[in-house]
Amino acid sequence: MNVLVTGAAGFIGSRYTRLLLAQDAPDAPHVTVLDKLTYAGTLDNLELDHPRLEFVQGDICDAELVDKLVADADQVVHFAAESHVDRSITGAADFVRTNVLGTQTLLDAALRHGTGPFVHVSTDEVYGSIESGSWPEDHPLRPNSPYSASKASSDLIALSYHRTHGLDVRVTRCSNNYGPHQFPEKVIPLFVTNLLDGHKVPLYGEGRNVRDWLHVDDHCQGIDLVRTKGRPGEVYNIGGGTELTNKELTGLLLQACGADWDRVEYVEDRKGHDLRYSVDWSKARDELGYRPLHDFTGGLADTVAWYRDNRAWWEPLKRRVTKERA
Repeated sequence: MNVLVTGAAGFIGSRYTRLLLAQDAPDAPHVTVLDKLTYAGTLDNLELDHPRLEFVQGDICDAELVDKLVADADQVVHFAAESHVDRSITGAADFVRTNVLGTQTLLDAALRHGTGPFVHVSTDEVYGSIESGSWPEDHPLRPNSPYSASKASSDLIALSYHRTHGLDVRVTRCSNNYGPHQFPEKVIPLFVTNLLDGHKVPLYGEGRNVRDWLHVDDHCQGIDLVRTKGRPGEVYNIGGGTELTNKELTGLLLQACGADWDRVEYVEDRKGHDLRYSVDWSKARDELGYRPLHDFTGGLADTVAWYRDNRAWWEPLKRRVTKERA
Protein backbone atom coordinates (compact mmCIF):
# COMPACT_ATOMS: atom_id res chain seq x y z
CA MET A 1 0.00 0.00 0.00
CA ASN A 2 1.22 3.49 -0.85
CA VAL A 3 0.15 6.46 1.31
CA LEU A 4 0.65 9.95 -0.11
CA VAL A 5 1.37 12.40 2.71
CA THR A 6 1.32 16.08 1.76
CA GLY A 7 3.22 18.68 3.76
CA ALA A 8 5.28 16.00 5.47
CA ALA A 9 8.46 18.04 5.80
CA GLY A 10 6.65 20.22 8.32
CA PHE A 11 6.03 19.69 12.01
CA ILE A 12 2.98 17.43 12.24
CA GLY A 13 3.29 15.80 8.83
CA SER A 14 6.86 14.67 9.51
CA ARG A 15 5.90 13.17 12.85
CA TYR A 16 3.03 11.34 11.18
CA THR A 17 5.37 10.05 8.48
CA ARG A 18 7.72 8.75 11.17
CA LEU A 19 4.77 6.93 12.74
CA LEU A 20 3.97 5.19 9.44
CA LEU A 21 7.59 4.28 8.80
CA ALA A 22 7.96 2.86 12.32
CA GLN A 23 5.41 0.17 11.50
CA ASP A 24 7.21 -3.10 10.81
CA ALA A 25 4.35 -5.41 9.82
CA PRO A 26 4.56 -7.15 6.43
CA ASP A 27 1.87 -4.82 5.09
CA ALA A 28 3.48 -1.62 6.47
CA PRO A 29 2.84 1.18 3.97
CA HIS A 30 5.21 2.80 1.55
CA VAL A 31 5.07 6.57 2.07
CA THR A 32 5.33 9.17 -0.68
CA VAL A 33 5.92 12.66 0.69
CA LEU A 34 4.92 15.73 -1.32
CA ASP A 35 6.22 18.99 0.13
CA LYS A 36 6.97 22.39 -1.39
CA LEU A 37 9.69 23.08 1.23
CA THR A 38 8.46 26.53 2.14
CA TYR A 39 9.97 28.34 5.13
CA ALA A 40 8.28 25.91 7.57
CA GLY A 41 9.43 22.69 5.89
CA THR A 42 12.87 21.15 6.19
CA LEU A 43 14.33 17.86 4.98
CA ASP A 44 15.98 17.50 8.38
CA ASN A 45 12.55 16.43 9.66
CA LEU A 46 12.49 13.33 7.44
CA GLU A 47 14.26 9.96 7.41
CA LEU A 48 15.26 10.31 3.77
CA ASP A 49 17.27 7.07 3.74
CA HIS A 50 14.32 4.95 4.86
CA PRO A 51 13.60 2.24 2.25
CA ARG A 52 9.84 2.85 2.37
CA LEU A 53 10.04 6.63 1.92
CA GLU A 54 10.00 8.58 -1.32
CA PHE A 55 10.32 12.36 -1.20
CA VAL A 56 8.94 14.60 -3.96
CA GLN A 57 9.39 18.36 -3.85
CA GLY A 58 6.42 20.14 -5.33
CA ASP A 59 3.30 22.25 -4.92
CA ILE A 60 -0.14 20.81 -4.18
CA CYS A 61 -1.50 23.40 -6.63
CA ASP A 62 0.50 21.74 -9.44
CA ALA A 63 -2.31 19.71 -11.00
CA GLU A 64 -0.08 17.65 -13.29
CA LEU A 65 2.28 16.58 -10.51
CA VAL A 66 -0.56 15.95 -8.07
CA ASP A 67 -2.40 13.79 -10.60
CA LYS A 68 0.69 11.65 -11.15
CA LEU A 69 1.28 11.10 -7.44
CA VAL A 70 -2.35 10.47 -6.53
CA ALA A 71 -2.64 7.96 -9.38
CA ASP A 72 0.05 5.88 -7.67
CA ALA A 73 -1.41 6.27 -4.18
CA ASP A 74 -3.93 4.08 -2.37
CA GLN A 75 -4.62 6.66 0.33
CA VAL A 76 -3.96 10.36 0.97
CA VAL A 77 -3.26 12.11 4.27
CA HIS A 78 -3.32 15.83 3.60
CA PHE A 79 -1.36 18.12 5.94
CA ALA A 80 0.02 20.68 3.49
CA ALA A 81 -1.19 24.15 4.49
CA GLU A 82 -0.18 27.66 5.33
CA SER A 83 -0.83 27.67 9.05
CA HIS A 84 0.42 30.74 10.91
CA VAL A 85 -2.34 33.14 11.96
CA ASP A 86 -0.12 36.22 12.15
CA ARG A 87 1.13 35.66 8.61
CA SER A 88 -2.44 35.30 7.36
CA ILE A 89 -3.37 38.66 8.87
CA THR A 90 -0.63 40.46 6.96
CA GLY A 91 -1.12 38.50 3.73
CA ALA A 92 -4.03 36.15 3.07
CA ALA A 93 -3.43 35.30 -0.59
CA ASP A 94 -1.03 32.39 0.01
CA PHE A 95 -3.46 30.92 2.52
CA VAL A 96 -6.36 30.92 0.08
CA ARG A 97 -4.21 29.54 -2.72
CA THR A 98 -2.61 26.70 -0.77
CA ASN A 99 -5.33 25.80 1.70
CA VAL A 100 -8.33 26.11 -0.60
CA LEU A 101 -7.13 25.67 -4.19
CA GLY A 102 -4.44 23.16 -3.21
CA THR A 103 -6.96 21.01 -1.37
CA GLN A 104 -9.36 21.16 -4.33
CA THR A 105 -6.54 20.08 -6.68
CA LEU A 106 -5.84 17.03 -4.53
CA LEU A 107 -9.52 16.17 -4.26
CA ASP A 108 -9.99 16.35 -8.02
CA ALA A 109 -7.10 13.94 -8.51
CA ALA A 110 -8.42 11.56 -5.83
CA LEU A 111 -11.82 11.60 -7.51
CA ARG A 112 -10.35 10.81 -10.93
CA HIS A 113 -8.38 7.86 -9.61
CA GLY A 114 -10.79 6.57 -6.96
CA THR A 115 -8.23 7.13 -4.20
CA GLY A 116 -9.31 6.79 -0.60
CA PRO A 117 -9.47 7.21 2.28
CA PHE A 118 -8.56 10.88 1.88
CA VAL A 119 -7.83 12.23 5.36
CA HIS A 120 -8.01 16.03 5.46
CA VAL A 121 -6.18 17.42 8.50
CA SER A 122 -7.75 20.61 9.83
CA THR A 123 -7.85 22.69 13.01
CA ASP A 124 -10.13 23.63 15.90
CA GLU A 125 -9.75 27.27 14.83
CA VAL A 126 -12.46 26.79 12.20
CA TYR A 127 -15.05 26.85 15.00
CA GLY A 128 -14.16 30.37 16.14
CA SER A 129 -14.18 31.15 19.86
CA ILE A 130 -16.25 29.52 22.60
CA GLU A 131 -16.93 31.04 26.03
CA SER A 132 -17.70 27.78 27.83
CA GLY A 133 -18.07 24.12 27.07
CA SER A 134 -16.52 22.38 24.07
CA TRP A 135 -17.33 22.20 20.37
CA PRO A 136 -18.81 19.00 18.96
CA GLU A 137 -18.08 18.18 15.34
CA ASP A 138 -21.44 19.48 14.12
CA HIS A 139 -20.94 22.94 15.65
CA PRO A 140 -21.31 25.73 13.05
CA LEU A 141 -18.04 27.01 11.65
CA ARG A 142 -17.28 30.62 12.58
CA PRO A 143 -13.63 31.29 11.68
CA ASN A 144 -12.23 34.69 12.62
CA SER A 145 -8.85 34.89 10.88
CA PRO A 146 -7.90 34.53 7.22
CA TYR A 147 -6.02 31.35 8.19
CA SER A 148 -8.97 29.70 9.92
CA ALA A 149 -11.35 30.90 7.21
CA SER A 150 -9.18 29.24 4.55
CA LYS A 151 -9.11 26.01 6.57
CA ALA A 152 -12.88 26.09 7.09
CA SER A 153 -13.28 26.55 3.34
CA SER A 154 -11.05 23.56 2.64
CA ASP A 155 -13.02 21.46 5.15
CA LEU A 156 -16.27 22.26 3.38
CA ILE A 157 -14.82 21.55 -0.05
CA ALA A 158 -13.43 18.22 1.14
CA LEU A 159 -16.73 17.17 2.69
CA SER A 160 -18.61 18.25 -0.44
CA TYR A 161 -16.61 15.72 -2.47
CA HIS A 162 -17.95 13.00 -0.22
CA ARG A 163 -21.53 14.21 -0.31
CA THR A 164 -21.57 14.97 -4.04
CA HIS A 165 -19.28 12.28 -5.44
CA GLY A 166 -19.08 9.65 -2.71
CA LEU A 167 -15.32 10.13 -2.28
CA ASP A 168 -14.04 8.62 0.99
CA VAL A 169 -13.13 11.86 2.75
CA ARG A 170 -12.49 12.00 6.51
CA VAL A 171 -11.74 15.29 8.31
CA THR A 172 -9.82 15.77 11.56
CA ARG A 173 -9.80 18.95 13.64
CA CYS A 174 -7.12 19.23 16.29
CA SER A 175 -6.20 21.36 19.28
CA ASN A 176 -2.94 23.33 19.50
CA ASN A 177 -0.02 20.94 18.94
CA TYR A 178 3.34 20.98 20.69
CA GLY A 179 6.43 18.80 20.62
CA PRO A 180 9.81 18.35 18.88
CA HIS A 181 10.46 19.75 15.39
CA GLN A 182 7.83 22.51 15.62
CA PHE A 183 8.83 25.56 13.61
CA PRO A 184 10.13 28.23 16.02
CA GLU A 185 7.60 30.95 15.25
CA LYS A 186 4.80 29.07 17.05
CA VAL A 187 4.33 30.04 20.68
CA ILE A 188 5.99 27.18 22.59
CA PRO A 189 9.15 26.85 20.47
CA LEU A 190 9.34 30.64 20.03
CA PHE A 191 9.23 31.22 23.78
CA VAL A 192 11.59 28.33 24.58
CA THR A 193 14.22 29.32 22.02
CA ASN A 194 14.01 33.00 22.98
CA LEU A 195 14.47 32.11 26.64
CA LEU A 196 17.36 29.77 25.89
CA ASP A 197 19.05 32.65 24.05
CA GLY A 198 18.47 35.11 26.88
CA HIS A 199 15.85 37.13 25.02
CA LYS A 200 12.39 38.29 26.06
CA VAL A 201 9.17 36.60 25.00
CA PRO A 202 6.14 38.47 23.55
CA LEU A 203 2.86 37.78 25.36
CA TYR A 204 -0.25 39.00 23.55
CA GLY A 205 -2.58 41.32 25.48
CA GLU A 206 -3.10 40.18 29.06
CA GLY A 207 -2.43 36.52 28.25
CA ARG A 208 -6.03 35.51 28.92
CA ASN A 209 -6.52 33.50 25.72
CA VAL A 210 -7.15 29.81 26.42
CA ARG A 211 -5.93 26.91 24.30
CA ASP A 212 -6.17 23.14 24.65
CA TRP A 213 -2.72 21.55 24.24
CA LEU A 214 -2.15 18.31 22.34
CA HIS A 215 1.16 16.49 22.01
CA VAL A 216 2.00 15.99 18.34
CA ASP A 217 2.42 12.23 18.77
CA ASP A 218 -1.07 11.96 20.27
CA HIS A 219 -2.40 13.95 17.34
CA CYS A 220 -0.69 11.61 14.89
CA GLN A 221 -2.10 8.60 16.71
CA GLY A 222 -5.57 10.11 16.34
CA ILE A 223 -5.07 10.81 12.64
CA ASP A 224 -4.01 7.23 12.00
CA LEU A 225 -7.07 5.92 13.84
CA VAL A 226 -9.20 8.07 11.54
CA ARG A 227 -7.31 6.76 8.50
CA THR A 228 -7.70 3.12 9.49
CA LYS A 229 -10.99 3.05 11.42
CA GLY A 230 -12.87 6.26 10.66
CA ARG A 231 -16.08 6.54 8.67
CA PRO A 232 -16.29 8.22 5.25
CA GLY A 233 -17.81 11.69 5.34
CA GLU A 234 -17.24 12.16 9.06
CA VAL A 235 -15.40 14.81 11.07
CA TYR A 236 -13.38 13.84 14.15
CA ASN A 237 -12.12 16.27 16.79
CA ILE A 238 -8.75 15.37 18.30
CA GLY A 239 -7.98 17.06 21.62
CA GLY A 240 -5.34 16.93 24.32
CA GLY A 241 -7.32 17.62 27.47
CA THR A 242 -5.08 20.36 28.90
CA GLU A 243 -6.55 23.87 28.77
CA LEU A 244 -4.29 26.75 29.77
CA THR A 245 -4.35 30.50 29.41
CA ASN A 246 -1.39 31.87 27.49
CA LYS A 247 -0.23 33.47 30.74
CA GLU A 248 -0.34 30.12 32.54
CA LEU A 249 1.58 28.51 29.67
CA THR A 250 4.15 31.32 29.80
CA GLY A 251 4.66 30.71 33.52
CA LEU A 252 5.35 27.02 32.89
CA LEU A 253 7.83 27.83 30.12
CA LEU A 254 9.64 30.40 32.29
CA GLN A 255 9.93 27.83 35.05
CA ALA A 256 11.18 25.15 32.67
CA CYS A 257 13.86 27.48 31.30
CA GLY A 258 14.90 28.91 34.66
CA ALA A 259 13.69 32.41 33.80
CA ASP A 260 11.64 35.07 35.62
CA TRP A 261 8.69 37.25 34.61
CA ASP A 262 11.03 40.13 33.81
CA ARG A 263 11.73 38.23 30.57
CA VAL A 264 8.11 38.73 29.45
CA GLU A 265 7.17 41.64 27.19
CA TYR A 266 3.44 42.33 26.95
CA VAL A 267 2.60 43.28 23.36
CA GLU A 268 -0.48 44.56 21.57
CA ASP A 269 -3.04 41.81 21.16
CA ARG A 270 -3.44 40.06 17.81
CA LYS A 271 -6.27 41.35 15.63
CA GLY A 272 -9.41 39.23 16.00
CA HIS A 273 -7.74 37.07 18.64
CA ASP A 274 -10.08 34.24 19.63
CA LEU A 275 -10.44 34.02 23.41
CA ARG A 276 -10.91 30.29 23.93
CA TYR A 277 -10.74 27.03 21.98
CA SER A 278 -12.00 23.71 23.31
CA VAL A 279 -12.97 20.60 21.35
CA ASP A 280 -15.20 17.75 22.44
CA TRP A 281 -13.25 14.65 21.32
CA SER A 282 -15.65 12.05 22.73
CA LYS A 283 -16.59 10.90 19.21
CA ALA A 284 -13.00 9.88 18.44
CA ARG A 285 -12.78 8.25 21.86
CA ASP A 286 -16.02 6.28 21.59
CA GLU A 287 -15.78 5.28 17.91
CA LEU A 288 -12.04 4.86 17.43
CA GLY A 289 -10.59 4.30 20.90
CA TYR A 290 -8.59 7.55 20.80
CA ARG A 291 -7.04 8.82 24.03
CA PRO A 292 -4.13 11.22 24.49
CA LEU A 293 -1.25 9.34 26.09
CA HIS A 294 1.13 12.19 26.92
CA ASP A 295 0.84 13.94 30.26
CA PHE A 296 1.28 17.65 29.56
CA THR A 297 3.81 18.25 32.34
CA GLY A 298 6.08 15.49 31.11
CA GLY A 299 5.46 16.28 27.45
CA LEU A 300 6.34 19.93 27.92
CA ALA A 301 9.51 19.07 29.86
CA ASP A 302 10.59 16.70 27.08
CA THR A 303 9.86 19.36 24.47
CA VAL A 304 11.92 22.01 26.26
CA ALA A 305 14.77 19.50 26.62
CA TRP A 306 14.60 18.69 22.90
CA TYR A 307 15.00 22.36 21.92
CA ARG A 308 17.80 22.76 24.45
CA ASP A 309 19.64 19.80 22.93
CA ASN A 310 18.94 20.53 19.24
CA ARG A 311 20.17 24.04 18.54
CA ALA A 312 21.61 22.88 15.24
CA TRP A 313 18.04 22.21 14.07
CA TRP A 314 16.31 25.43 15.11
CA GLU A 315 18.98 28.13 14.97
CA PRO A 316 19.15 28.17 11.13
CA LEU A 317 15.35 28.34 10.97
CA LYS A 318 15.22 31.35 13.29
CA ARG A 319 17.93 33.07 11.25
CA ARG A 320 15.87 32.43 8.13
CA VAL A 321 12.81 34.08 9.68
CA THR A 322 14.86 37.04 10.91
CA LYS A 323 16.35 37.54 7.45
CA GLU A 324 12.92 37.22 5.81
CA ARG A 325 11.47 39.96 8.03
CA ALA A 326 14.43 42.31 7.73
